[in-house]
Amino acid sequence: MAGIPTHTLNDGTTIPGIGLGTWPMDDAEAERAVLTALDAGYRLIDTAANYRNETGVGRAVARTDVPREEIFVTTKLPGRHHGYDETLASFEESRSRLGLDYVDLYLIHWPLPRVDKYADSWRAMIKLREEGLVRSIGVSNFTAEHLGRLEKETGVLPSVNQIELHPLLPQQELRALHADKGIVTESWSPLGRGSDLLDDPAVREVARAHGVTPGQAVLRWQVQLGALPIPKSSDPERQRQNLDVFGFTLDAAQMSAVADRAHRRLGGDPRTHEEF
Repeated sequence: MAGIPTHTLNDGTTIPGIGLGTWPMDDAEAERAVLTALDAGYRLIDTAANYRNETGVGRAVARTDVPREEIFVTTKLPGRHHGYDETLASFEESRSRLGLDYVDLYLIHWPLPRVDKYADSWRAMIKLREEGLVRSIGVSNFTAEHLGRLEKETGVLPSVNQIELHPLLPQQELRALHADKGIVTESWSPLGRGSDLLDDPAVREVARAHGVTPGQAVLRWQVQLGALPIPKSSDPERQRQNLDVFGFTLDAAQMSAVADRAHRRLGGDPRTHEEF
């Protein structure tokens, strides 16, 4: 298996180029999945307060033989805790459940524009980073407008924006903005969860040409876009497959074949979606 490349964030921190998603695992499943993933070579683990599995993720980090400093743990602020003081308190709750001295990456899970407190939460996250409780700060599901407001009001851009990104929703404009601003694009639902993407004949043909699975072909497409995918799997063999996407390269025609399809969003629209 080829080595896992890294991205350098705009704060100088490095983040692994692929990670393990943990939604919708419970604590017990998350603990098992994170342990097998770390054993397979994963070093980036993604959770959230709203996944209700931070305790399980933390148990795995405590149990593994992999040194803590080699593991990159991400968690997220839930919508019900937007606001400056609320964010500080919510972070401490997450950190306690995880059992960690610090969190590697803390994200605002959704912008909730109707609530209109995400800029206040962002100021609190800047404070957490300054205090060393968080190494890097970022957002999830933010649009160009939301990102622009954070930059205008605080002068601090997120290191990461974790967005729905897959061949059914390539997000060209937002990815271009991220590249211009030095923000790493992280992909949730990188394999188009809930769709028939992996059964698509064009995707299967690209996979066959490289002797890989359709999932590996799509994850390779993600990597070549410059995105950072976080596929969820609790199956050890599937985890190993998802990690093994750095030993082959799609050509331009294959990249187009993977994404040449009608585009649609599978999850919530960040302009209106509310998740507390």
